[in-house]
Amino acid sequence: MLYNIYELQRAWLNSASSWAAIGAQLYSNPSLPIGYFGVGPAVASALQVFAETYQQRGKPGFNIRPVEVDGTHHAVSEQVVYEKPFCALRRFTRENLPKDAPRLLVVAPMSGHYATLLRGTVARLVEHNDVWITDWADAKMVPLDQGSFDLDDYIDYLIEFLQFLGRDKQGGAHMLAVCQPSVPAFAAAAIMGAENDPYRPRTLTMMGGPVDTRASPTSVNDVAVTNPLSWFQNNVIATVPLTYPGAGRRVYPGFLQLAGFISMNLQSHMQSHYEMFKHLTLGDEEGAAPARRFYDEYLSVCDITAEFYLETIEEVFQKHSLPKGEFNHRGKLIDPHAIRDTALLAIEGERDDISGIGQTRAALDLATDLPADKKKYLLAVEVGHYGIFNGSKWRTRIAPVVDDWIRAHNG
Repeated sequence: MLYNIYELQRAWLNSASSWAAIGAQLYSNPSLPIGYFGVGPAVASALQVFAETYQQRGKPGFNIRPVEVDGTHHAVSEQVVYEKPFCALRRFTRENLPKDAPRLLVVAPMSGHYATLLRGTVARLVEHNDVWITDWADAKMVPLDQGSFDLDDYIDYLIEFLQFLGRDKQGGAHMLAVCQPSVPAFAAAAIMGAENDPYRPRTLTMMGGPVDTRASPTSVNDVAVTNPLSWFQNNVIATVPLTYPGAGRRVYPGFLQLAGFISMNLQSHMQSHYEMFKHLTLGDEEGAAPARRFYDEYLSVCDITAEFYLETIEEVFQKHSLPKGEFNHRGKLIDPHAIRDTALLAIEGERDDISGIGQTRAALDLATDLPADKKKYLLAVEVGHYGIFNGSKWRTRIAPVVDDWIRAHNG
């Protein structure tokens, strides 16, 4: 019922968005007298902001532009090289990339947004690395006959991808996990270490991840621990309607995740839209462009399978299974001590309001058998959650540390 109500609302808003776009064009049309009065630009701008906010959005493309390295621009190629029901493995390489460039698996979060949220992450990393990224599927688009997808499956996918990357190179690749996948990525490294898998990751970089949410709990953590698992099952899990290929699948809808994130920073989002409105009123399209680009990505959401979402809530946020040494994969206890040669880099943002300070750093303490020279911690000063992996501070202050860490452990 919840999903059907949303679909009705979305259809209405999409229609309203179309009419608002038409109205914005009329009020800004120089051939109409109203466009020359003060109210004309204001009304046109307001309608345009409304239209762009509520327009129907599909899955964005990565569209990585040529990158500049040592003063020369290099085109970036993109291709899907490996596909599974719930994920496509995409590869990004630039022209003239050295043959010995490190292979890097970027693990995108499965948290309601598409992997394209990491467009800026990939664009910077592809300058010096052969980049592969997990492009997770929208659960509502995966037919029921493809089976379920839970936390164990997520870990299995990462192990399979690492093995795929390593086989023709006769050695392990590197892995970088942004936010939510820090826990399953750590688990995958531990499992491969325990099995002495020749393709275990050379390095694992974890950025703003909830490894131990008991450290500096945030409002996101509070919601997860103050409600029993049954509350999530009854209030945020919905059934995919018949209009989608995944009809009948139980999911945590992306629109609910988006509503939660917006409510956390409602004032900031309102201010951003007001600033965009002011730029448009003045005819400053260039000034409005950054906000437009951000919201084109931010408002594009996808669904998560119910089993994966609920297990993540239970194991990561409620039971704290990994830091307590109680995290299981396929019925077998995961041993953090098995990480003996995968170099770990933990990165946190000083102003992160999603994963608090200390939550990611906890991973370094769990790997007790890993030598100290294979552990590194970076606290990004004056950086929020999204600034860890996107924006100017990511490009100039954080990415160079990641590059140096990977190169130092690439042999």
